[in-house]
Amino acid sequence: MDRRCVYYKLPLLESGTLGTKGNVQIVLPHITESYSSSQDPPEKTIPMCTLKNFPNAIEHTIQWARDQFEGLFTKTAENCHKFITEPKFLEKQKSGGALIAILEGLRKDLGTDKPDDFTDCIRWARMLFEENFHNTIAQLLYNFPPDQKTSSGAPFWSGPKRCPAAINFDANNSEHLDFVVAAANLRAYNYSIPTNRSRDFIKGHVTNITVPPFKPRSGVKIAVTEAEAENMNNDEESDSDKAKSILGELNAKMDQLRSLNIQVADFEKDDDTNFHMDFITACSNARASSYRIAAANKHKTKLIAGKIIPAIATTTAVVAGLVSIEMYKMIQGLKDVEKYKNAFLNLALPFYAFSEPILAPKNKYYDVEWTLWDRYDIQGDITLQELLDIFENEHKLEISMLSQGVCMLYAFFMPADKRKERCGMKLSALVELVTKKKLPAHKRALVLEICCNDSEGEDVDTPYINYSLP
Repeated sequence: MDRRCVYYKLPLLESGTLGTKGNVQIVLPHITESYSSSQDPPEKTIPMCTLKNFPNAIEHTIQWARDQFEGLFTKTAENCHKFITEPKFLEKQKSGGALIAILEGLRKDLGTDKPDDFTDCIRWARMLFEENFHNTIAQLLYNFPPDQKTSSGAPFWSGPKRCPAAINFDANNSEHLDFVVAAANLRAYNYSIPTNRSRDFIKGHVTNITVPPFKPRSGVKIAVTEAEAENMNNDEESDSDKAKSILGELNAKMDQLRSLNIQVADFEKDDDTNFHMDFITACSNARASSYRIAAANKHKTKLIAGKIIPAIATTTAVVAGLVSIEMYKMIQGLKDVEKYKNAFLNLALPFYAFSEPILAPKNKYYDVEWTLWDRYDIQGDITLQELLDIFENEHKLEISMLSQGVCMLYAFFMPADKRKERCGMKLSALVELVTKKKLPAHKRALVLEICCNDSEGEDVDTPYINYSLP
């Protein structure tokens, strides 16, 4: 929308609400900056070490559960599907530890952990519960016992660090069974295995699963700070021999794998039948139970996981009134930027602030000033050479590079014979040649980006070219 307004030189009244917060921004052609000229500050993120090992609020466990869903049922399934269907999938991945992690995931999900029927999915879900809520917690407490002291002698488990407790699975606990039901059905969906919503059926099978005992290991590193978490991610080992070995195992059974129909579970919070929110709610609450954090029901979990902030009628009314006032000014044809006001408000404080719209930044080459609203309008069915001559004669600029979208039409470093051939071509024909696509009949103009040098050979910033097709 913003780009279209700039291109067609139209005003824009931008407004929005976020709970008790609201804003109004005025965009005036040739006067103010555009909407995209400024960006909101990045959202605050939860430190990785807090999510992985030291949650202390339900928001932390919900985000962790959301990440689990993404890793288990979206990203992993996507990797499996692309590995089977795209021959060059692994070539596109970064080498090193990240590639090893992908290959190990493929070996598990297409080999040792590949389910053949729904009972295999139940077993996988039961093992996942054990890993997430018993084994991982037991390892954490082995590294940092409840009576652990810091180097200064203070208790390690204090302040925001809550000492967790490993959970023993109980099929009669509805929350534990909720997790297995949701995880098993999502796993079945990934592998196109018929799902089963019968809690009695799943409960009957899960009680007969033998889970191997867990013994904590020494030497396991657990990040305590965000810096340690980042260093551990950066220190992933790279082993080319290991990668070749895993790839050989997978390629050996590729004919068998091609028969698999892998489906990716893209998160959808508003479908109550797809088990997405059931999994995230059960997963979050099980972790919250381990860390003695108050659980959240499915509705609250959906609001937090979907980052839903309820709309407030009062905020909407205030913003609608403020933006309407600015609209009347535009209708009157006011050009003085001081007459307009951007608005920022938060009714919860309460806080109201008004400011003049920011003027469009000015750029300059020679004595010519221009802003983001300016462009070179070129009409007529001209050749590339004629375009180069127009800029050299009328603007005293030498075009060193010319592009349309992602396609390079002309560059000073091209071979001489190629430059000569293209210079004699009509611009419309040149675009069709390079893009290998015929220009659609409804196309009225092309946006051409240019790099230019001034008379002294220095690079200068210039507007783009709007080339009207004949």
